[in-house]
Amino acid sequence: MGRLVPAVTRALDILELFLQQGGALSAPDITRKLGLPRTSVHELITTLVARNYLVPVPEQPGHYRLGVRNYQLGSRYAEQLDLAAEGQQVARTVAETCGETVHVALLEGADVIYIAKVDSRHAVRMVSAAGRRLPAHCTAVGKMLLASLPEGEVAELLPKEGELAAMTSHSLTSADALRAQLVEIRGRGVAVERRESNPDVSCVAAPVRDSAGRVVAALSVSVPMIRWSEERRLEWEELALKGAGDLSARLGYRGRA
Repeated sequence: MGRLVPAVTRALDILELFLQQGGALSAPDITRKLGLPRTSVHELITTLVARNYLVPVPEQPGHYRLGVRNYQLGSRYAEQLDLAAEGQQVARTVAETCGETVHVALLEGADVIYIAKVDSRHAVRMVSAAGRRLPAHCTAVGKMLLASLPEGEVAELLPKEGELAAMTSHSLTSADALRAQLVEIRGRGVAVERRESNPDVSCVAAPVRDSAGRVVAALSVSVPMIRWSEERRLEWEELALKGAGDLSARLGYRGRA
């Protein structure tokens, strides 16, 4: 391992200041925040401007904002991200914390497809597999993903007449009941499914967002009914939210999931 180059470290410190606060910064701002010599800061800013990592703000003389080169690098990084691989790593961390089965799923039409899964360490656990497809309205991940869509898009995915298909006696079969539940999910930011896809399992799920803030997946914690309780549900919801937030951050999301 070679040594760190001080000038490169300082240049990166300047760029990372813009992660902590939006808008523009002046050279005195940067000097004060980083405790660097004024001359060094001016030289570093000049170099970063020359390479389009920083640009002057015309309406604020002496101030700088991030340049287009940062966006280009971020876009290239986003292109190489593998959601399934990143999801598998985060799912493993969540599963190690709670000991239950963790999934990451995508919405495809009216179904969900599981792209990552880590098994529970308990002998009694949910039996599933990555690549499995299920009706979205019967799963916590599916409800979370449906809730992220505009109501018009949800309507297009639901049958125009008749009931929704059921997987168990607990599945929602009424489109109106599903819509009401989606409103609640949008308000809470987390979805719950009680024995709707498997009569012996209940799940909670939270949304995963990309760098633009769009919901692109959902992460769930699945718990056999012999270990399920409404008291612990809140704990699993927090874990799902934390895991989904971590995965969102890996995908470049900088807001609050």
